[in-house]
Amino acid sequence: MVDRLAENPTLLLFVVAGCGFLLARIRIAGFSLGIAAVLFAGVAIGATEPSLKIAEPVWTLGLSILVYTIGLASGPSFVAAMRRRGIAANAMVLAAVVLASLVAAACVWIIGVSAPTAAGIFAGGLTNTPALASALDSLKNLVPASHFDVVAAQPVVGYALAYPLGVLLPLLACHLVLRDRRVSSAKLVARTAEVERDGLPALAELAHAHRKPVTFGRLVRDGHPVPATPNLHPREGDLLTVVGEYTAVQAVISDVGFESDEHAELDRHDVDFRRVTVSDHSVAGRRLGDLRLGERFGAAATRVRRGDIDLVADPSMTLELGDQIRIVASRPRMAEVAAFFGDSLRALGEVDALTFSLGMALGLLLGSFSIAFPGGNHFALGVAGGPLVAGLVLGALQRTGPLVWQMPHTANLTLRQLGTVLFLAGIGTVAGSTVSHTIAEPSSLKIVAAGAFVTATPLLVVVLVGRRLLKLSPATLAGVIAGAHTQPAVLAHASETTDDDPDVSVGYATVYPLAMFAKIIIAQVLIALLY
Repeated sequence: MVDRLAENPTLLLFVVAGCGFLLARIRIAGFSLGIAAVLFAGVAIGATEPSLKIAEPVWTLGLSILVYTIGLASGPSFVAAMRRRGIAANAMVLAAVVLASLVAAACVWIIGVSAPTAAGIFAGGLTNTPALASALDSLKNLVPASHFDVVAAQPVVGYALAYPLGVLLPLLACHLVLRDRRVSSAKLVARTAEVERDGLPALAELAHAHRKPVTFGRLVRDGHPVPATPNLHPREGDLLTVVGEYTAVQAVISDVGFESDEHAELDRHDVDFRRVTVSDHSVAGRRLGDLRLGERFGAAATRVRRGDIDLVADPSMTLELGDQIRIVASRPRMAEVAAFFGDSLRALGEVDALTFSLGMALGLLLGSFSIAFPGGNHFALGVAGGPLVAGLVLGALQRTGPLVWQMPHTANLTLRQLGTVLFLAGIGTVAGSTVSHTIAEPSSLKIVAAGAFVTATPLLVVVLVGRRLLKLSPATLAGVIAGAHTQPAVLAHASETTDDDPDVSVGYATVYPLAMFAKIIIAQVLIALLY
């Protein structure tokens, strides 16, 4: 069987991936290794026989796909965070990640680990697989090919030993942060207001008068429902459906009148509502307000579901492929609105091969340029940093003329998982024999302890600064913790604990892009400066 696997690298790849996902299903006290289990499976299989190795081009391809798709998905929220109050939270997280890198660097002198091992401890302590990939990519430029397999095992050792506590400590921190939380009112709600005065501004102006976004679904006038389009002026006696966070909805209701218990039923023979999916590339990458749904179709958008999160359909929101928009429109025109957005699930399963290839090529080209450091060392973004930067820029641009850089959310996640599996399976088998010997040595306990410090240091910074100085709510702080550690398991725990409070996702999305970018670049810098 060993000979058959050695002769058939494709079979070996899928055996490693299958064993990894079987291992990922094992949960102990609610904790599992997740997709990182593929790395441990690769290490175990590679340790049994040195000839069982997946070729470098395979895991290099996986690495570039992984970081490029992360960049694409993170680009819009990264730019948005830099423009709004997320600046303070991102500055805090960046300082925390830099501090963690200093702790990892200090391990070289304090406990005598190698520079590659320190970079692995940094990546594992902050549970960031792309950072591990970035460190390995840098080593390729510094180590002769004949010695790469041995040296590459060092960051994998650091990552593997630091990773478990890198997940458990943030989970514990989230549990403590959320223990005394108050019930949040951040979920989207729909309430009916009865207008008790005339002379009110148009609905678009009424919505912009409040700090948090709100929108309107329908307006009932003299018993006849119509879509609440932006230019409509409410009158005394109208029933108006207001959608948004609870506090924002209540503020709007108090401005126009009072909350009505009547909540008139919508006659769907005249005015209908449904979710339509953005699958048309001519719509993706454009702001919702620029589509002029009210003028074109007499329709109103109330909510946008992106992934598993419902958002207020704010006119300034830039639409992405795969967004599901809740539309209120007259029944005869609903099909026309759906056709405008595309509303095709089949189209969402397709990846635009042209823009994907161009984006990857730009990223790899960017990564090929190097900068010389004193002492003869060189720094290059490589196949990790180059595609990440290209993805961030193109993801933020959304589209360039007819070229739509963004891809559907589900397609992005699928490609990202594929890239992660290719990388982890490949590097696990390459480093397997060396890792197994190192982990068995008593000195490995020092690496575990170092990883715990790398995890705990930025965690304390985020919790103390976020709570004391930035005054973040418990739910938002839990999301920031998950984003700072780029750890989906922590995000899932916080969301489950808070009953999917949107503040958790907002906190996560605000800091995740910068945290991811910083870890990938810092891992390369650690190798360039310390090796």
